[in-house]
Amino acid sequence: MRIVRFSHNEAIRFGIVDEAELVVLAGDPLFAGFETTGERVPLGEVALLAPVIPRSKIVCVGKNYRDHAAEMGGEAPAAPLLFLKPNTAVIGPGDAIVRPSQSERTDFEGELAIVIGRVAKNVPASAALDYVFGYTIGNDVTARDLQKSDGQWARAKGFDTFCPLGPAIETEFDLEGGARIVTRVDGDVRQDGPISDMVHSVPEIIAYASAAFTLLPGDVILTGTPAGIGPFDAGQTIEIEITGLGTLRNTARNA
Repeated sequence: MRIVRFSHNEAIRFGIVDEAELVVLAGDPLFAGFETTGERVPLGEVALLAPVIPRSKIVCVGKNYRDHAAEMGGEAPAAPLLFLKPNTAVIGPGDAIVRPSQSERTDFEGELAIVIGRVAKNVPASAALDYVFGYTIGNDVTARDLQKSDGQWARAKGFDTFCPLGPAIETEFDLEGGARIVTRVDGDVRQDGPISDMVHSVPEIIAYASAAFTLLPGDVILTGTPAGIGPFDAGQTIEIEITGLGTLRNTARNA
C-alpha cells in the first residue's frame, strides 16, 4: 500500500494511491488507521507533500555503506554511527533545497528512509520490523565544508530544507527484493548501489537506535548512502530513485 500526504482545495490530507487516483483517508494513518472517507481525488489534481513530518526526530546513520566510508577517507564503523536531524529540515517532493549562505559546498546523499509506526524502546533486531510503518526516500543534504570545519555534524546536516522526503510511504516494501538507490543530478547518474550493501541492516539499526532513545510513531530513520556523493548548485535538480518506492525530485536554489 502506498500512502501519500497531499494538499487539495486548501486542505492537507492523506490518501492511498490507487493507480491515477487517491483514496482519501479520514486521518493520519499512523494514528487513525486506514479508515476512508469514500472520496477519490485524481492524483494529477493534488500537490504531494512530505509523506510524514516526524513528531520527534530524524535519526540518521553515517557511513553505512563501505564504499561511501572509503570515499570519505575511512572505514565503516563497527556499530551504527548515529546522528540527528531536526524535523524542521523536512521538505517534500518538488520543494526547493535552499543552499545556505554560510556554505560553499552542499552535497546530496540518497538514502532509504524508515518510518516508525509504533513506540519502540529496546527492541530486539528479531522483532524490529514489527515497528516499521513503511519506507520512503530521503536525501541527507549536507553542507560538506561546515561538516569538516565544525568537527561535528549538527549544523552541517540540520539546515532547513536539508531533509527532503517522499514521494510516498510504501508499507509493503521488500528489503530483500534487490532494490537499488540511484541518484541523478540534472539527469546524470551520480550514485547507483543496492540497499543490500548496507553494513548494518534495517533491523540492526532499529535495535541499536531504540536502545539509545525511544522511537515514536512518525520518527524517520535515514539508513545511509552509497558511494558517489557530491555537490550540487543552485538551479540543479536532484532525483533519487529507489526500486519500488518511486522518485524524489527537488531543485536547489540559493538562500
